[in-house]
Amino acid sequence: MGRFCPPHLGHSHLIDTAASHVDELVVYVNTREGEPVPGALRAQWLAELHPEATVIEVAHDLDTDFDDEGLWQRWIDLFRSRWPLESGPDVYFSSEAYGAEIARRLGARAIDVDPERTTVPISASMIRADPRAHLDRLAPPVRAWVTAHLLG
Repeated sequence: MGRFCPPHLGHSHLIDTAASHVDELVVYVNTREGEPVPGALRAQWLAELHPEATVIEVAHDLDTDFDDEGLWQRWIDLFRSRWPLESGPDVYFSSEAYGAEIARRLGARAIDVDPERTTVPISASMIRADPRAHLDRLAPPVRAWVTAHLLG
């Protein structure tokens, strides 16, 4: 589960690591109106780059507030409503600090993947702040789009 806005090589490292540990991998792309990279496009890129995963766009209008129990429940209900498999998830892979809490609420085991971002030192926030400086951390189709649309 993530925004992947835009998807970068750190995300690919996370997905590749997760895929090497599970039989079936589901990747949620959380999207909402007004984001700098369209959600459907982000989901399409990830599906093309990671055919071993089931990629699902999850459009929503939910805020993020880790202190709001009701909001947490709405997030978990949303994730469960979009889950495509008969059971699970059994494991939740994340590089974010809140990953363990999402895993706990889903009844899954949490696995951190490169939370310090040392293997692939990049974040989507860094790319959005200075796309030109981080083009080398983007897969070719993402790089082409970022160059055309964010660097214009």
